[in-house]
Amino acid sequence: MLIVQIRDATPSDVAALGDLYRRSSLSNEGDREALLAHPGSLVFDAAPVREGRTRVATADGRIVGFASTRATASGLELDDLFVDPDWMRRGVATQLVDDVDAVARSRGVARVEVTANDHALAFYLQAGFSPGERIQTQFGAGTRMQLDVPG
Repeated sequence: MLIVQIRDATPSDVAALGDLYRRSSLSNEGDREALLAHPGSLVFDAAPVREGRTRVATADGRIVGFASTRATASGLELDDLFVDPDWMRRGVATQLVDDVDAVARSRGVARVEVTANDHALAFYLQAGFSPGERIQTQFGAGTRMQLDVPG
């Protein structure tokens, strides 16, 4: 597994994050048609970066993935988890989830939640998330999942 460096995102990262977000989103054939039909969904929202809620993974001096979270009544919601298509399947997403877990633990948060689309379900299960209810999202069915953070 490739070891990446993980740090807080900065405003100077926004352009690279936007490019990575779009390329990663379109890399999954199952999502591509729906996303292209809603081009606004491919525009990266920089608010989590400005609010200090985004962590980036870097390797060889470039951003290869990122994760954004937000506080909720029950813990943290993992809103974004994206990896550069050229760096997928090298452990980047797993290391970002581990980082989210560490951030949650440092804040005394007991749970991380995410809505997983069907092609990401196996990854989240492997990363330790437990499946919950099926829900409908803007782009189809998803599964609510949770990761209990050890105290």
